[in-house]
Amino acid sequence: MFKSLTNKPFWVNLLVAASLTLLILFLVLKMLGSITKHGDYLTVPSVTGKQTAEAIKFLEEKGFEVQIQDSVYVDTAKMGIVLKQLPDPNSTVKINRIIFLTVNRVTLPLVDMPSLQGKTLSYALDILKRSHLALGDTTFKPDFMRGSVLSQSYRGNTITSGTKLPWGSRVDLVIGGGLADQKMMVPDLLGMTLSDAKMTLEQLGLGLAAIIPDPGTKDTLGAFVFKQSPPRFSEDNQPIYIQSGQLMDLWVSPIMKVVKDSAVLINQ
Repeated sequence: MFKSLTNKPFWVNLLVAASLTLLILFLVLKMLGSITKHGDYLTVPSVTGKQTAEAIKFLEEKGFEVQIQDSVYVDTAKMGIVLKQLPDPNSTVKINRIIFLTVNRVTLPLVDMPSLQGKTLSYALDILKRSHLALGDTTFKPDFMRGSVLSQSYRGNTITSGTKLPWGSRVDLVIGGGLADQKMMVPDLLGMTLSDAKMTLEQLGLGLAAIIPDPGTKDTLGAFVFKQSPPRFSEDNQPIYIQSGQLMDLWVSPIMKVVKDSAVLINQ
């Protein structure tokens, strides 16, 4: 065989060698194509809006590999869903192609509580919005800092700046209501529980200076007011007036000490 080849002209041998090389290369590429599934393509389905675990399982069943590319938080979308995918839906890609997903977090991220004290209410609202927090209840309290934030609290507890809060938390604010010049008659708090008396004072723009409990009083908020200063009437039965922002002292007892009828509130 080799002798017959050597007897052939050189160009013939060259042509045979080239043909064999091309044949071998073709067979190798064919084998590689079969191994790598060259020429097999899939259409990428849409998983945007699906729960992450459901989306991953669905894509893997379709022959794709899946990787979580990023986990972010968008408060207008459901938690734990797919926000974005790459390649885009309906793209044609090779089988075994990796699909990258951007998903919405399943837990709320934490944000820093800003300092709002001393800020105007409108400025405080802007800061809350930029900090991804919301305004809760607002209470107006007589104070010369009219329209400014006096204190900030979360779920009934005073909160300092820098404290971590869940994204979207509602922060309660106490706002200065100014000091009114108009005087009012001293409210009658006798016979009320301390809890109700405090609420009445807040509604009238008055403050509570001191609470003096009787010996043995355990629950001051549930105790009854039996004395107040200033009283509602003077010794000669003249009404006494008080100005918004002023303070009152209250004496409380676990038992009711004040007797009332339908017309007269007896002061002690």
